[in-house]
This record gives sequence, C-alpha cells and structure tokens, in this order.
Amino acid sequence: MRKNWWKILCVGLLIYVILAAFLMNAPRLNILNETIRNLHFHVTMWFGMVILLTTSMVQAIKYLRTGKIEHDDKSLEMANAGILFGILGIVTGAIWANYTWGEPWSGDPKQNAAAICLLIYFAYLVLRNSMKDDQQKARVSAVYNIFAFAAMIPLLFILPRLSPNSLHPGNGGNPGFNAYDLDSKLRVIFYPAVIGWTLLGVWLASLKVRQRQIQRALED
Repeated sequence: MRKNWWKILCVGLLIYVILAAFLMNAPRLNILNETIRNLHFHVTMWFGMVILLTTSMVQAIKYLRTGKIEHDDKSLEMANAGILFGILGIVTGAIWANYTWGEPWSGDPKQNAAAICLLIYFAYLVLRNSMKDDQQKARVSAVYNIFAFAAMIPLLFILPRLSPNSLHPGNGGNPGFNAYDLDSKLRVIFYPAVIGWTLLGVWLASLKVRQRQIQRALED
C-alpha cells in the first residue's frame, strides 16, 4: 500500500476530474460557453506532456553520464507517454477549435508548432528503431532527446507568443486563461487534473519500463 499510494491518488484524482469536468456548473463565457470544460482535458494533458518529456530528457542526461541502461529505459518510456499525451492534446484541441474557431485546424501558429514538436519526437522513435545495437541506440537517442526537448521549448512557449496571428489564449496578444476565465470553480478541477494526468503518464511509463527489464532479463 505504501508503494502504491500515488497510483490510488492518480485513480481518485482522475475520477474526480472527469466527473467534475462534465457535471460542474461551467462559467458562462463569450464564444467558449460549455466548451470551457475541455480545459481540464486539453490544457492539462499538455501540461502532463511537458512534464513527462522533461523527465525523459533528464533520464537521457543521466544515461549519458552513467551509461546505465535503466536510465535509457525510463527516458524512452517517459517519451512514449509524453507523445501519447501530445496526441491526445492535439485531438482535444482540434475538437475545441472546431466549436470555438469554426474549424478543427486553422493553421494557428501554436497548432502548427505542436504538430512540428510531435513530428520531432516521432523521428526520435524512428531513429531508435533504425539501430540494432542497444548501447548505440541508447547513446544516439539520448543526444537526440536532448535536442528535441531544446526545440520543444521555443516551439510551444516562445514562437507562438511572437506571432500576431495566434488565436490561442496567452498568444498573439490574446489574454491568457488566468486573465479572464480560470476562476475558482475551474481551478479546483484544473490543478488536480494536471497532477492526475501526469501521474497516469508516469504509471504507464513505469509499467513499460518494468516490461522491458523483464524481457531483457529473460533474454540474458
């Protein structure tokens, strides 16, 4: 029980978030209306993605410093979980955009930057699968992971803010959520959602890491 407390917390938080997100009284906002409920899925999954990819990059650095293959396992599976949340973030964002902007993909700078970011990480997976030697695969992919993370930061957080054409809150001169609609009713769901989705990603990654370690032990 002591080792699994965070898994229990994850399940509890996500049950609370899903029920509250759909059943709460949503703030009445211009254009957004009921779609504001998607805040607890789209935005919080992106938060989870960034946290998971940051952890993946840290594990890549640890592998380069120590050469321990378990760090490469964690780096890979954290990246896989982050990519999964990135895909879910793109899909939920497209659904939201369809109702608020009139079309699922409008070429918004942040949409395009998010797509490029995911393509960079897809290339990371392709690069890994193109090599046979485990140590070479781990070294090359660790270096690539660091550069991929370095590219993600300006793509998601800097370049869209510089574009005057972005429709995203907080970009292109638009006010951010904190400025006009992330009220107390939303906050009590938003922050637990960030924690819950992130814990789910860590849980999925830890299961895959354990699977890889068992498979390697059997092969040895």
